[in-house]
Amino acid sequence: MTTPDPAMQIYQVGGAIRDSLLGLPVKDRDYVVVGATPEQMLAAGYRPVGKDFPVFLHPQTQQEHALARTERKTAKGYKGFSVYAAPEVTLEEDLARRDFTMNAIAQAEDGRLIDPFHGQRDIQQKTLRHVTEAFSEDPVRILRAGRFMARFTDFSVAPETMLLMRNMVAAGEVDALVPERVWQEIAKGLMEKQPSRMFEMLRACGALAVILPELDRLWGVPQTATYHPEVDTGIHVMMVIDYAAKQGFTLPVRFAALTHDLGKGTTPAEVLPRHIGHELRSVDLIKQVVARLKVPNDCRDLALVVAKYHGKLHAARQMKASTLLHFLEELDVFRQRARFEDFLKACECDSRGRLGLEQCALEDAEHLMQALQAALTVDAGAIARQCHGPAQIKQAVAEARTHAIQQAMQLH
Repeated sequence: MTTPDPAMQIYQVGGAIRDSLLGLPVKDRDYVVVGATPEQMLAAGYRPVGKDFPVFLHPQTQQEHALARTERKTAKGYKGFSVYAAPEVTLEEDLARRDFTMNAIAQAEDGRLIDPFHGQRDIQQKTLRHVTEAFSEDPVRILRAGRFMARFTDFSVAPETMLLMRNMVAAGEVDALVPERVWQEIAKGLMEKQPSRMFEMLRACGALAVILPELDRLWGVPQTATYHPEVDTGIHVMMVIDYAAKQGFTLPVRFAALTHDLGKGTTPAEVLPRHIGHELRSVDLIKQVVARLKVPNDCRDLALVVAKYHGKLHAARQMKASTLLHFLEELDVFRQRARFEDFLKACECDSRGRLGLEQCALEDAEHLMQALQAALTVDAGAIARQCHGPAQIKQAVAEARTHAIQQAMQLH
């Protein structure tokens, strides 16, 4: 790359350097420009895109180039900053405002690494460590720490960084996070390799109790050991989401897996370890969570269906044909076939997210799928053409589907 002005120095920074050192594929490359003004960048053909601070796109590669900058805390939350970008800001000053040492390494155009905060050492030691005390000025960094723990599954958080995050929580910094940003980071964490590590880290520093108290209260809540050898509900949910991640399931399935048992956190102590009616309590809590965090509709809708009906699925093999059909109708499978398949995936995660039962049979799900396949052999359109009025059509289709299920599955 050609430097647009002899006074400017361009360095590659951030995740690209980190991932290269870790031997991982490099996706996005970002650059910082030292010794330049916005006017010089424009004169060199760069296109401005930054709103809060000067960021430019390279005229050929379209890669992001940000002017070296410093930040000063002005208010609580992740937007409470004033940004200063000027030619006199040094590379080290720019790197000092970054979150973790592994992300505070720069590479010069000749390939030389500039590592003033020992990020290479921490990468070798598999340690997530904050760069400076300025870390505490941005609560989003706690969420990012959780996401990195879920991605880099052999890393641990430096003790001083954990202490700093606990102090941030105690100071109320996490309370200032906007819901959209919380959801954005949670969603990213759920899609990482081992999402349980994100929530366990957030719980360890106290942040989970602030952003997702409905989830946080599940730890320490017992379940019947016969069905849940792991006993602890929090541990169960973590096993469930990790199973979802191993299967490569979508974000809606993973979110449904995360929230399906929220109601167990509100079970009265005197009835534990049983959780009668936890499904509907989970539905009510999910409604609160999705409204607060502004969760997308596809994640919300699947989570509500899974929470409400995952317990009922376990009774599928005891159902008669008409009950199976009614269950399928409750799940709205004839209009929402893809969502039904995701429902079964989330229930698979629930069944296999149990200690020692990771390969258990999925007979109830298979039974319900067989019932659906039988019901789908009925030509509802042909029946409708022979009937008069919606009520007669509905009854005739239901009778035909029930009969098809009976015949196919030899049920009564």
